[in-house]
Amino acid sequence: MANNATNEELLYFNGVNGATGEYGLPPMTGEELSKFIQGEAPPENLAELKFRHQQQDRRHLGVKEGVDPKNLAEAGWGVIFAHDADLAVKEALSELLDLRREQAGPYFKTYEGPDGYRPNEPKPKFLARHGAGPGPADPEKVPYYLLIVGSPEAIPYRFQYQLDVQYAVGRIHFETLQEYANYARSVVQVETGAVKLPRQASFFGVANPDDKATNLSTEHLVQPLSKKLKKGQSDWKVSAFLKDKATKARLGRLLGGDQTPALLFTASHGMEFPLGDKRQISHQGALLCQDWPGPNEWRGQGPITQDFYFAGDDLTGEASLLGLLTFHFACYGAGTPLNDEFSKQAFKEREAIAPHPFVAGLPTKLLSHPRGGALAVVGHVERAWGYSFLWPDAGEQTTVFESTLERLLDGHPVGSAIEYFNERYAELAADLSVLLEDIEYNASFDPYNLAGMWTANNDARSYVIIGDPAARLPVAEPDEAPSERPVIEVKPVAALSSIPPQAVADALAPPAAPIEAEVEFGLREVGADIASSLRTVSRKLVDILTTAIDDLTSQEVLTYTSEDLKKVSYDSKTHKLGDEARLQAMTRIALDGDLLILIPERKRTAQEGDETHTEIEIDERLWAIHREMVDLAQANKIAFVKALAETVGTLLQALR
Repeated sequence: MANNATNEELLYFNGVNGATGEYGLPPMTGEELSKFIQGEAPPENLAELKFRHQQQDRRHLGVKEGVDPKNLAEAGWGVIFAHDADLAVKEALSELLDLRREQAGPYFKTYEGPDGYRPNEPKPKFLARHGAGPGPADPEKVPYYLLIVGSPEAIPYRFQYQLDVQYAVGRIHFETLQEYANYARSVVQVETGAVKLPRQASFFGVANPDDKATNLSTEHLVQPLSKKLKKGQSDWKVSAFLKDKATKARLGRLLGGDQTPALLFTASHGMEFPLGDKRQISHQGALLCQDWPGPNEWRGQGPITQDFYFAGDDLTGEASLLGLLTFHFACYGAGTPLNDEFSKQAFKEREAIAPHPFVAGLPTKLLSHPRGGALAVVGHVERAWGYSFLWPDAGEQTTVFESTLERLLDGHPVGSAIEYFNERYAELAADLSVLLEDIEYNASFDPYNLAGMWTANNDARSYVIIGDPAARLPVAEPDEAPSERPVIEVKPVAALSSIPPQAVADALAPPAAPIEAEVEFGLREVGADIASSLRTVSRKLVDILTTAIDDLTSQEVLTYTSEDLKKVSYDSKTHKLGDEARLQAMTRIALDGDLLILIPERKRTAQEGDETHTEIEIDERLWAIHREMVDLAQANKIAFVKALAETVGTLLQALR
């Protein structure tokens, strides 16, 4: 917080608009914010939050007394799919599901099909269908650890928030089956003892010039946390990269580079982009680094370029992330809802801020890296708030953060460690509801105290886990030698099961002659004509399907560049570009998993005295674009073949 010219205290909010270069929300007074808060509706699950707050015995922290949250055989593990989820996703995750089934035994549950999440279903109704009610999680009824698989459009964030009050909940959602398989293999490799990381925790705190929000988070959150953990965890190496050391280059070394720790905590602005901006889906929630010169110097310069922030496509192909667990204090660091949850703060009507709710790009790329991904990312859906660590007249309030991090270092799964934020949410929601009710009946109040309670309440609610909530830090024991992160190997996920084309054709062969009815009514010949026509169409579709399957064995993605797109010619018969376009990257994918990759390079010249040195390096930005196109090409081919196969199946039924 800071004082303005009239000595009126201002509240500062995290988040910078990448399209304008301005703050996502301008600073405002407690009086302005309190006017909105007084019209805020109480949480839908307020009764449950009050119930949890009234439980003074917090030894179980979510799970019932007598159950060890570190032991899945006692706490249980379950996965929740939407009722109409694609079964191929479950298949891609089979390696992880098999492991959790073995670990949780009778307390392993799969919620899918009619048992899965149903549209607009509130948490109490979902639990009631499965025999569970309010109170601490009882693994006999519903497992304590629950992994939601699906987009926040299919299974809303609101359902996740409500479920997380009672259970340890995480979510994964990827665009391709391969990414699901990559993540599953990463978790399995870690859980089966293949990874023993050094006991290293790193803190990354940005403090941009003339920027109150990031200076507050570094001074009153990151710095105190790193010092307290360093003092209290003698068998851990705790490093802090603050202010001028919190650059994008440094973050690259901490996220997959040579300084990647077991646990990484970051605090910075999260990037936000307006609805319709092409960068929103992939870059919203990206971490703005110290490289940004701050709001005063940047004023009037327009959009913020990627040189200043770290996004998912900044991860290199050689990144080594296996076993990493990260915690990002940043706006939209975990995801974005459909509507602006705090739009009235900007004195606007509630409005859509995205084409659909989505999981942030950086966490999904961290978790699904093909060489081995991170285990989990803890972050914010919507905006992050300074009041979560700084309270008026009371100073720093980092106990919840400290307790969570200490639990992680002590070997607790991330879902169990985050229970401290759920406790804080329950306490604040209960206290806030009482205060708002008193205000409704003309009780006097301090607008800054009200603003603090409200923002802290929403802040605690919006922390979510992207990843498996049962994941835990895979570190070596104090007396055990650590090992380097291995590189995982994941077989390419087939777009279609191995179905010989001839088998499909045989299935479409004319059925045996039917027994003739005594009375035909002249329809027999008409029916035969229709059946013949259907079989003709079906055989054509089989030919197309066969060709598509054959084509899968030699899929190519080529990326070209040109200085003048208007001069580029294209031959529609040969599918070739003219000489004006330069081939920059190529990927050829075989069905058996063989890859042929041509990687783009660029020369970098450096002058040292009288000598000129030329180095060859990979053009990372071009390569990132090319990789996205490869993923898109595979996804499109999968969707096409799947739709074609379903059409053939429908016609088969019609012919029977």
